[in-house]
Amino acid sequence: MFQQLPMYQRVGAQAFKKDLSRTIKLAEHLGNPHKEFKSVHIAGTNGKGSTSHMLASVLQEAGYKVGLYTSPHLKDFRERIKVNGEFILKKTVTGFINEHKDFLTENKFSFFEMTVGMAFDHFARVKVDIAIIEVGLGGRLDSTNIITPEVSVITNIGLDHTAFLGDTLPEIASEKAGIIKDNIPVIIGEKQKETTKIFTEKAQQHNSEIYFAQDLKLPKYHTDLKGDYQNKNIKSVIAAVKVLREKGWEIPEECLKNGLNSVKLHTSLQGRWDILKEKPKVICDTAHNTEGLTLVFKQLKKEKFQHLHIVLGVVNDKDLNKILPLFPKTAIYYFSKPEVPRGLEAEILQEKAAEFSLEGRVFNSVSEAYDSAVDAALDEDLVFVGGSTFTVAEII
Repeated sequence: MFQQLPMYQRVGAQAFKKDLSRTIKLAEHLGNPHKEFKSVHIAGTNGKGSTSHMLASVLQEAGYKVGLYTSPHLKDFRERIKVNGEFILKKTVTGFINEHKDFLTENKFSFFEMTVGMAFDHFARVKVDIAIIEVGLGGRLDSTNIITPEVSVITNIGLDHTAFLGDTLPEIASEKAGIIKDNIPVIIGEKQKETTKIFTEKAQQHNSEIYFAQDLKLPKYHTDLKGDYQNKNIKSVIAAVKVLREKGWEIPEECLKNGLNSVKLHTSLQGRWDILKEKPKVICDTAHNTEGLTLVFKQLKKEKFQHLHIVLGVVNDKDLNKILPLFPKTAIYYFSKPEVPRGLEAEILQEKAAEFSLEGRVFNSVSEAYDSAVDAALDEDLVFVGGSTFTVAEII
């Protein structure tokens, strides 16, 4: 899978295909497994992964057999496909590839198309009650968009992946709104003046009830996921639960509360304001765009520390002119390149960072940068690791 077929996270644009026909072809070859189980579809610029994991945890707590499909993975490919928090078995992955290898090779499916097919096939075979399906990129043309869910969720809209989705919020919203289906309720996590009209009109076209989570009067709940930004995601989850209940799903209030407080336990989610060590305190977060990093640094300001050390690595299609101004100038930086083809050379990152008065040294690897930061830090200091999912993956 990794060697023969394009994978967006690793190589970028060449793996992005603006067409669903290939996914449909693969699904038909597999017997249309996505029609064998109920689902919830979750899109958005930020928060869709956390929201997916939270909702899966709640439904699991309510006693359902829950499939969870997310991307990208941090350490293990099998993180992408889980049932009740358990990774898909290695033999199931290899069995799928061996069974369909000729068809997969002949049609040159992308890594993501193939992974979606594998996930849907697995969920159908093990007979999940419901699957939480996270969109990979965009919505309208994403390979996951062949499902007809119980409810669609769009967490928010930000300027990310603009080369594919458009460079304005309304353009990106139009792509995300592509997951809205006929007569299927849709929840919008954040109400943004630039995008509200797009979503409302799209929902009307599809005769879909639309709910803006932040406008709903919802009970206040907490989660074991520590990022302040999770408060927005919680609202999307509670709104989704409200819709699911109206459709006949039994989700007691206690299960909602317990599910939100047991996300890590139920789903093994990592990399969202993850505290890895206490002395010195080490925090990592996979935020990698303007909106996500803004929220992370807002929370970082609340932390008490003597010195701030930042291990930073990014991918080469990131708009550094937009994200680097968000980083604190008083921090000591440890620049490194994530070990993926898309990783930006640490020397280039250092040079660009200097334009924004961010100073630090270059290291040969993320792990070397991390070790140096932890060694240099006093017990009263704070080490933050981020800039990319792949940077976090190398130290978690």
